[in-house]
Amino acid sequence: MSTIAITGSASGMGAATRTRLEKAGHSVIGIDIRDADIIADLGTVPGRRAAIDAVRKRTANRLDGLVVCAGVGPQVEPWSTIVSINYFGAQVLLEGLRDALAAGTQPAAVAVASNSASLPGVDTPIVEACLAGDEEEARRLALTFSGHHAYAGSKLALTRWVRRNAPGPAWAGAGIRLNAVAPGVVMTPLLQGGLDHPVFGDAIRNFKVPLGNYGDPDQIAAMIAFLLGPDGSFCCGSMIFVDGGTDAMLRPDNF
Repeated sequence: MSTIAITGSASGMGAATRTRLEKAGHSVIGIDIRDADIIADLGTVPGRRAAIDAVRKRTANRLDGLVVCAGVGPQVEPWSTIVSINYFGAQVLLEGLRDALAAGTQPAAVAVASNSASLPGVDTPIVEACLAGDEEEARRLALTFSGHHAYAGSKLALTRWVRRNAPGPAWAGAGIRLNAVAPGVVMTPLLQGGLDHPVFGDAIRNFKVPLGNYGDPDQIAAMIAFLLGPDGSFCCGSMIFVDGGTDAMLRPDNF
């Protein structure tokens, strides 16, 4: 079966994805700041390099799948940390392990974004700084906006990076399928941290979900597994909302 690396594997959607893939018989390499096969702080340049090097060593530079799921919520301070983990911690690993994926069998990668990326007002200069690869500027700008803008902006930048690169020669041209999922309100430790926050808690509770309930991490894991596997073999550069209908409710004419 396939060998798949997952960041953020210790909890939430990353842990659910690991469990689902291992039950299907795949070999999974978990990457997280704790309780993982590879311990690394993806919010730092040395941590990302260590994670990339460790994956290469464990797989002999041949990887079949990659899921970049590690992330923190808008309540995390300083807000500069949010863009470092959510965008650069994902994009750098995708780019750094691309050649290992190119050597894999039917390789695929999935980035975990967010439906908050489509909310009004989140397309700030943070997004362009991320896409320009200027982490220092993105971190500086995050401190001048808010945790919400840092979070949603980092996820918007990640989505755009996936969309811009997925059809190109380095990804689709090399036989690697790259896609993204956009979860909505999913009951994870990240969400609980937001619910417990004195500022963000009420905003999250007031965020409408047409299906009437919060999502479960395994529901997101199921979509990730689909995109990694043969049933998703014609998906390339897709951004799939798994959010109980929230995006459709807020943006019925956008798709």
